[in-house]
Amino acid sequence: MLRLLKSKYVQITYAKEENKTRVTNKPILLVEDDQVDMMTVIRALKQIHMINTVVHLENGEDALNHLQDEKSEKPCIILLDLNMPIMNGIEFLQAVKDDKQLMRIPIVVLTTSVEQQDKLSSFNFGVAGYMAKPVDYQQFVEVMRSIDAYWTISEKP
Repeated sequence: MLRLLKSKYVQITYAKEENKTRVTNKPILLVEDDQVDMMTVIRALKQIHMINTVVHLENGEDALNHLQDEKSEKPCIILLDLNMPIMNGIEFLQAVKDDKQLMRIPIVVLTTSVEQQDKLSSFNFGVAGYMAKPVDYQQFVEVMRSIDAYWTISEKP
């Protein structure tokens, strides 16, 4: 069942599935430099029936420029790798959280990093979650399902 809510300032489409409500007309921003990981994320999102558009950018600098461009639609969630060239994930987190226009966008770190310092830094910058990328595809799908469940039930400002 689809329901359209309209207000003077925002128009948001919600999909109702199994008593869950999720924003479907806003893109998901995927910041990931590895093409195989990018394809795996998109495949897993399709498998769990996510219908949001995925905007893929390969580094933090490109993602930050995209977010700061007034013509770009702001995402409902950002999936962020940490180990990237040009501007890594931690530098991106710092820049986003320092920007009053962007700081409330939920960010989930999706990375291969097992460094405790990366986890601490990520949570210090207010990430909504920190998920290790599993090697097994079905486990990866379950990680994406967990992110979807969290994002679906979380209250947004």
